[in-house]
Amino acid sequence: MLRFEGKTALITGATTGIGYATAERLLAEGAKVAITGRDPERLAEARARLGDDVVAVTANAASPDAIARSFEHVEAALGRLDVLVVNAGIAEFAPVAEASEDHFNRVFEVNTKGAFFTLQAALGHLSDGGAIVVTTSVNNRMGMAGTAVYAASKGAVAAFVPVLAGEVAERGIRVNAVSPGPTETPIYGKLGLPAAHLDGLAEALKVKIPLGRFGQAEEIAEAVAFLASDGASFVNGTELVVDGGWTEVMR
Repeated sequence: MLRFEGKTALITGATTGIGYATAERLLAEGAKVAITGRDPERLAEARARLGDDVVAVTANAASPDAIARSFEHVEAALGRLDVLVVNAGIAEFAPVAEASEDHFNRVFEVNTKGAFFTLQAALGHLSDGGAIVVTTSVNNRMGMAGTAVYAASKGAVAAFVPVLAGEVAERGIRVNAVSPGPTETPIYGKLGLPAAHLDGLAEALKVKIPLGRFGQAEEIAEAVAFLASDGASFVNGTELVVDGGWTEVMR
């Protein structure tokens, strides 16, 4: 049985990585899918790979007005919304001593402000009994050097989850988060670090992960699909860590 047959879903930030893999998974399970992205060319490429039935909406995840318009577009195209995956985000790292105001504002505008106003805008469009899944990060629960602003931006989003879950419980809407560990996605190439540094960081992290490898976007997408499905009907207000045991298992 297809878990999402007859349902509609919107995944933000779905041109690559976890968002794209989630769109693939929900489509394979019968959902009608809409995706958003900031770059029109990459959005068109993602839609071409996913299929012509996918609704693609160009939207700046840091703009409340653009976010609101994207929901109107999706509702006009799909009629209703059953599943929302709030995945749009950026990863930029800097030590506390070197982090600029621009760096702080840029990360929080997309990761925190963008996520908040996406959740707010969704409330007028999401069907009763629907599901929301937010992408956070294991960085919000561990002291990894160089990630203070990024970790704080994701920690704030994690705090939204149980609060919103309580506010929409009377509508039967569940709100959960997926907290990925190191995952092989294009976002790692956008950290602003030299390639040699990235390679060294990857190898150092792999040693610490009990499973000895990075996760795959498809593995995170499976966790998202579970939380969005009826199989997780009694899972609410929580953050599911998907990190190969990195934050819980000593090695």
